[in-house]
Amino acid sequence: MTAKRTRRILDTIAEMFPDAHCELNHSNPFELTIAVLLSAQCTDETVNKVTADLFRKYKTPDDYLSVPLEELEQDIRRIGLFRNKAKNIQSLCRILLDKHGGQVPDKHELLTELPGVGRKTANVVVSNAFGVPAIAVDTHVERVSKRLGLAGEDDTVLQVEQKLMKQVPKDEWTQTHHRLIFFGRYHCKAQNPQCVVCPLADVCKEGKQRMKMPKKRKSV
Repeated sequence: MTAKRTRRILDTIAEMFPDAHCELNHSNPFELTIAVLLSAQCTDETVNKVTADLFRKYKTPDDYLSVPLEELEQDIRRIGLFRNKAKNIQSLCRILLDKHGGQVPDKHELLTELPGVGRKTANVVVSNAFGVPAIAVDTHVERVSKRLGLAGEDDTVLQVEQKLMKQVPKDEWTQTHHRLIFFGRYHCKAQNPQCVVCPLADVCKEGKQRMKMPKKRKSV
């Protein structure tokens, strides 16, 4: 991947999705952390439906700890893996109160010590809540990066992140993360990518293959 080719990819997705942003509804770092934790193996749309009520009921870590675990489970029942996530939320809230004065820390290494918070979640929180440049690799970012040759087909999620960090200017990390997500979510979809109208089809391995596929004949 040459610098010129990378620049073309970044500029193209910037033109396609200039207003790409975090689509998880939140009003502070704590709500964002809870929302991203809930979003694992779940769509942002579903999470936003659940948090609309959840964030009205629970405002602080103390609020989440003031109810039985079973009640919190019912509050997030529509979310996949809701039992485990409810347990993680309460454990996370206890640690925030015991170690961080009830506040979400702004350091990546401290965030990843919280239950249910992995590297991707921490990257989302530090970049969106605290303005720290980061590239969070979710399923969309991973798929798009591999299709466009920004990462290798057999690269791990961590390797994808590291390669993107080397190729993308640091001051563009956060916005590129959002644009890659939008590109993958609304254009370069997993099952039905829009290769025919994609301005990057010529640099995409899958796009090239799809463009060469013979059209099916209509049955008479």
